[in-house]
Amino acid sequence: MSTHLVWDWNGTLFHDIDAVIEATNASFAELGLPPITLERYRELYCVPVPRFYERLIGRLPSDAEWEVMDSTFHRHYWRLAGSCRLAEGAAELLAARQAAGVTQSLCSLAPHTELVPVVAAHGITGHFLRVDGRTGASTAGKSEQMLRHIRSLGGVDPRRVVVIGDALDDAAAAAHVGAHAVLYTGGSHSRAALEAAGVPVVDSLAEAVEQAERIAS
Repeated sequence: MSTHLVWDWNGTLFHDIDAVIEATNASFAELGLPPITLERYRELYCVPVPRFYERLIGRLPSDAEWEVMDSTFHRHYWRLAGSCRLAEGAAELLAARQAAGVTQSLCSLAPHTELVPVVAAHGITGHFLRVDGRTGASTAGKSEQMLRHIRSLGGVDPRRVVVIGDALDDAAAAAHVGAHAVLYTGGSHSRAALEAAGVPVVDSLAEAVEQAERIAS
């Protein structure tokens, strides 16, 4: 059986980090918090997202604060996402891997109803066996979603699966299902933060694919 690639979306295939920062700062402004830089964001970001806010403000946001911040973030993010593009070389890599007989799927914490049309708009849906976005609470992590995703693929051996993502949560989700992971520095975390996961860390998606095919072969 050949390698199966499970791709993350936000910050991995979809280069949206600038939109994320702008939407995050809009949500902070609602509560009178100072804006955050990209470097600070990458230093502190984690999931579940309320823990990220705890790192920033020294406490967990209240339920009311979280509702305001979450709704504000998503309102601004989806307005900005329309101008975001795929990461450099992403479409070509997906097409090449499919042509080479490598199966691929997409597992994201982006809301499923929003994710599916965005992926389709970029013309890459046909490269994936499945596209799965989040259907539960926005505070949920990725591990249980990854487990459902792998099971839904049917017959894919987790030992031949490599998750390619931009966050520590992607590595944790891969470990949860017995898969491998490769982490990409173009998204939500700094290289130093990603290296704490103990998996390969790369600076391009092309390198990610090379590493994935090496470690799962």
